[in-house]
Amino acid sequence: MTAPDHDHDDAPAAPDHDHDDAPAAPDHDHDDAPAAPGADELSVRDRALLALERRPWPGPGAKERAIREELGISPVRYYQLLNALIEDERALREDAVTVNRLRRVRDARRGRR
Repeated sequence: MTAPDHDHDDAPAAPDHDHDDAPAAPDHDHDDAPAAPGADELSVRDRALLALERRPWPGPGAKERAIREELGISPVRYYQLLNALIEDERALREDAVTVNRLRRVRDARRGRR
């Protein structure tokens, strides 16, 4: 029996250049990072925004409380996301009634300014 050849064990490992130069993945806040849906699908967050908007609200403050508790974002951020979402054709396909109602409300507010 011959001893195994260990000459290569003493040499330092060659650096893996395929991975060393790759930039690190950006660290996104969870409320800004959309899920990875298919090109024609809304993210889970976008669906949650529409679902929250469909619900009736018993009084002032209830919706804002639900936004904070259920979505974990501020009401200001919620409305920013919602305003962008109602321009998305995928949202219109997902929930045309809600999206068209929100567009009408937005357009009426713009008309009063």
